[in-house]
Amino acid sequence: MPLIGVDFSSAPTKRKPVVVAQGVRSGSVVRLDGLQAFDSLAAFGDYLKHTPAWLGGFDLPFGLPRELVETLGWPTTWPALMDHYAALSRPQIREQFVGFCAARPVGGKFAHRVCDGPAGSSPSMKWVNPPVAWMLHAGVPLLRAADAWMPGLMPAPTEAPQRVALEAYPGLLAREVLGNRSYKSDDRAKQTPERLIARKDLLEALEQGRTRLGLRIRLSHAQRDDLVADASGDRLDALLCLLQAAWAGGRRDWGLPAAVDPLEGWIVSA
Repeated sequence: MPLIGVDFSSAPTKRKPVVVAQGVRSGSVVRLDGLQAFDSLAAFGDYLKHTPAWLGGFDLPFGLPRELVETLGWPTTWPALMDHYAALSRPQIREQFVGFCAARPVGGKFAHRVCDGPAGSSPSMKWVNPPVAWMLHAGVPLLRAADAWMPGLMPAPTEAPQRVALEAYPGLLAREVLGNRSYKSDDRAKQTPERLIARKDLLEALEQGRTRLGLRIRLSHAQRDDLVADASGDRLDALLCLLQAAWAGGRRDWGLPAAVDPLEGWIVSA
């Protein structure tokens, strides 16, 4: 299947768009075919629906912590939960999440999904720094509208799916190469030479296949320069998601653990 990797924004603009990396895998090599940017959710949703087939890695959470859902008394099946969540406004969600956190001790305010530990990801209920709760709220309805199948959360289809969506997390792969070195920032004052060097080091490792995914990315000189020049890291994050999708496409059951909580979902390659 054609591969896509998506660096998502819950409120895209021309300055901070949704970025999609497109590519194809051949053996252990993943070729980057191009990058696209979408400055509105509507435009991105149209792209998902009108692209005939894809296997995608999406940098946004697909589920909520079971502990949170059960405490709030929300539906405990994923489709019903997503219907309920999408019907709430962001202020309504924030109010309920704030109330949940207020009743918990310092140091344990947020509930976590099982996958947060191995992935090192933020809890999907966070509404600030980063606002992943809004990413779920904006992104999952677009995937459902595109008739995407989300393994681990939805029953297996009777026919081969044309669109398969997996939750990805670029920070998981970046940390494997860079450790705690930062390679990006949206703040221009923090777009330092050190972060530029980190992006170059990360790309070199991806091109040489020096990650546990065992895949090498193939880039043109122009693509490499473009990825390095993007100090926000959005294009590089989309590429990392593309690699995670490519890895999953070559694994049985999409590389997911045998027992995935069907309410929480899983981050691919965690």
